[in-house]
Amino acid sequence: MSGDWHDGTRCVHAGLPEPAPGDPFLPGPVFAAPYHLDPRQGPAAGPNGYGRPDNPTRRLLEAAIGELEGGECRVFASGQAAVTGLLLALLRPGDRVLLPADGYFPVRAFATATLAAIGVHVGLVPTAGPYPPFDGVRLLMLETPANPGLDVADVAALAAAAHAAGTLVVVDNTTATPLGQRPLELGADLVVASGTKALTGHSDLLLGYVAARSAELLETLTAWRTTTGAVPGAFDAWLAHRSLATLDLRLGRQSTNAAAVAELLAGRDDVTGLRWPGRPADPAYPVASAQMRRMPGVLSFDLGDANRVARFVEASRLVAAATSFGGLHTTADRRAQWGDDTAAGFVRLSCGVEDTVDLVTDVAAALDAAGPADPLS
Repeated sequence: MSGDWHDGTRCVHAGLPEPAPGDPFLPGPVFAAPYHLDPRQGPAAGPNGYGRPDNPTRRLLEAAIGELEGGECRVFASGQAAVTGLLLALLRPGDRVLLPADGYFPVRAFATATLAAIGVHVGLVPTAGPYPPFDGVRLLMLETPANPGLDVADVAALAAAAHAAGTLVVVDNTTATPLGQRPLELGADLVVASGTKALTGHSDLLLGYVAARSAELLETLTAWRTTTGAVPGAFDAWLAHRSLATLDLRLGRQSTNAAAVAELLAGRDDVTGLRWPGRPADPAYPVASAQMRRMPGVLSFDLGDANRVARFVEASRLVAAATSFGGLHTTADRRAQWGDDTAAGFVRLSCGVEDTVDLVTDVAAALDAAGPADPLS
């Protein structure tokens, strides 16, 4: 793909095969477990031997995501499958790993249970720091912007310090997407992400991926995926590739909506703890504005208590109660109900692609209707 194309063009054309008369732009999904093999050479004669390691629909999606991330890609059945597979494939008993203390809660839960049980030493560090010395650390994982608190880490600076100590650097790029930032260009060794969220954006599939420029790391992760079978189905891979074409358009509206909603919330006395890295008053703004190519459509804030969050969502006509983020519809997720160590009234709001004026009007009206927080909460 041409390196001078802009984001919208790159998204539309990423991973497509060379055009041929009579062929579709994006071939339909290939459903197969076995393939015909050469009677003498077996799988060595062609690219497809068996459906777990081999699928042409999956390879086209990997080519597309790899083009956007700037490396080679392997897709997994979910974001959690990708991140847990990466950690288990690269870490051994006795290794030290540093994970974000304020990142995706299921990753921390997996680390402190499964990884610790096999002898991996797990350390938790806030995304905004401070970071300890990296001597003796096998792997540093960053999630930036962090989910759900939206703090931002300086990838280039941390990667330089970590590499000086011989530490691998992994960046979870779920919230930003490859259009928001390209961690491999900032010095990361690996990118991991949930494609379930904004990348595919239609809330109709589960997907994860890992991207790298190192052939050795990619080979290790490919072998892990083949052995464990953590692959997405052909139809999900095809749906994801189809959805990539509109990523630039969706992110543009979502980011615009987030900026407008953040401005509304910043002016209200009944909303506290507002975070959105695209807002100049946000603590993450100096790093985010230098590092990120565009801001996400996700913001967070506190409404004081769980009942007020419920009243807010019930009063809204456009905001749905749902987990996940990055979809076409605006959603509110009270993270404490999933086990996150957040306040009871903490809300992660994912802006959809509704018209900005409609969304802002609706959020303001819903907050008014929700009334004040419970003074005893």
